[in-house]
Amino acid sequence: MGNSVTEPATERHDPECLFCRIIAGEIPSERVHEDDLVIAFKDLHPQAPVHVLVVPREHRRDVTELAQEPQLLAHTATVASRIAADHADGDFRLVFNTGKSAGQSVFHVHAHVLAGGKLAEGEL
Repeated sequence: MGNSVTEPATERHDPECLFCRIIAGEIPSERVHEDDLVIAFKDLHPQAPVHVLVVPREHRRDVTELAQEPQLLAHTATVASRIAADHADGDFRLVFNTGKSAGQSVFHVHAHVLAGGKLAEGEL
């Protein structure tokens, strides 16, 4: 994959990427939000009462690459906030795992929205 400066947005799709395949509708997901920029769906292995992934439609490897597009990063956080308000009490934890040793298992940036109940400090 190229980078966002040299690669047109229409080519920012990795046919081998699990999340790109979910976005394309090739793999089912329980979507709770979608718009032109992101989709959000329930995590298959939730770590909190509400555990939703917010995923940009265009393939970006991790949050450091996403940060090169501040408006898309801000939109991702705004959607996370709406999800927490709609599915919990509005309080939430937003987690980006960056790199294998940090727990990133799918190398398409995604924000974990964790909410619902008390999330203890130090957990996730």
